[in-house]
Amino acid sequence: MTDLDLLHFEQLKKDVQTEYLKKSTPSHDEISKWKGIDIIYFQEDLRKKAKGNISEKSFYTYFKTSPVTKLPRIDMLNLLSVYAGYESWYDFKKQHLFAGELLQENEDLEPEEVKELEKTVSLSPELPKTDISTKKIEYQVQENDDLQKSTTDNQLIKENSKTSAHTEIQPAAPRKNTLKKNAWAIITTILIAVTGVLGFKDEIFSKTYKYCFTDKDRGVSVINTLEIRIIKENESPLLYKIKPGECFYYSTKDKNIKMQISAPFYEYLEVNRNLENAPEEEMIELKPDDYKMAAYYFSIKDVKGGNSAEQVALIKQKRNQLESLISNNAVIYQVYDNNTYGIERLDKQKYITLVTTPTTSLKNLSVIEMKKDNKGKIVSIKFKIASTDEKNK
Repeated sequence: MTDLDLLHFEQLKKDVQTEYLKKSTPSHDEISKWKGIDIIYFQEDLRKKAKGNISEKSFYTYFKTSPVTKLPRIDMLNLLSVYAGYESWYDFKKQHLFAGELLQENEDLEPEEVKELEKTVSLSPELPKTDISTKKIEYQVQENDDLQKSTTDNQLIKENSKTSAHTEIQPAAPRKNTLKKNAWAIITTILIAVTGVLGFKDEIFSKTYKYCFTDKDRGVSVINTLEIRIIKENESPLLYKIKPGECFYYSTKDKNIKMQISAPFYEYLEVNRNLENAPEEEMIELKPDDYKMAAYYFSIKDVKGGNSAEQVALIKQKRNQLESLISNNAVIYQVYDNNTYGIERLDKQKYITLVTTPTTSLKNLSVIEMKKDNKGKIVSIKFKIASTDEKNK
């Protein structure tokens, strides 16, 4: 990578910005100031025109900072070049040469080809080593082997003779010493066993309980990730996250258990159990919150109709439903997966506009938290639109 490559990339970002502004009107003309819904619309246009996509994290890494200090991967450079109207990254640079700049044809070599060139260079012929030192080493090794063999033979003979003499004069061990050794062995074994019981007493005396969760109205597994807090006296709560469809396993030697269960689309539930007579497996019913589920359903509902008139009618219906469910003073946050821009606040109308715009990204919308007031109006929403790669994990 050269400094000229970084300058070319800054040129390419300007061309990408110009291409998008031809038919779109983002919140800011400058691409470095795009965020939230602007990025989603740009990703949609990129998929449509260049048949590819860049993640939100990559956008923040390479478009929010100017000038950049490193280049993206070649596949991203080619994708952006195609979007801007060029055949490839090489073609873009070729048509934007600086004074005195020369492009080499082997500049776009694949990593495998570069490794092959390095291997060819490393295999260049070297001067052969002399045979004199080798012969000397071989001769010395052979001489040492003979000497070692002779010494070993002498040592074996002396050792055998000493062993024989020792055997003849050694008296038999008294029976009392044997009993003492056996007693020490038994005591040591008992001590090891006691230490093991004390060290693993929690595992030995604990009992494992299994709790599964079902939707009370529908009789199916809950559709949210559950947060379970185990409350113990004089201790901080223990927090567990249980994925949809999974059961919660908890091992304890306590006689009681207190669980606080919460999920975005279900009513809060507190469970107290006396474990002395409790079953090892239990199914717990959670009551769904219809207002929250309705707000989520209309947020992700597809509004692509058969023709323009049907699509407009679906969008209008979706907006009306969300208008009635969400409070005018609702606090709404979108969470991002990057260090540059972690969270963004939206008002009610901006959120409704986001979820009523037909984009493929809405399929990846997930609600992290949702709250309502006493009148049933949604007053708080925290959501996230996962990238395609994250969704496939």
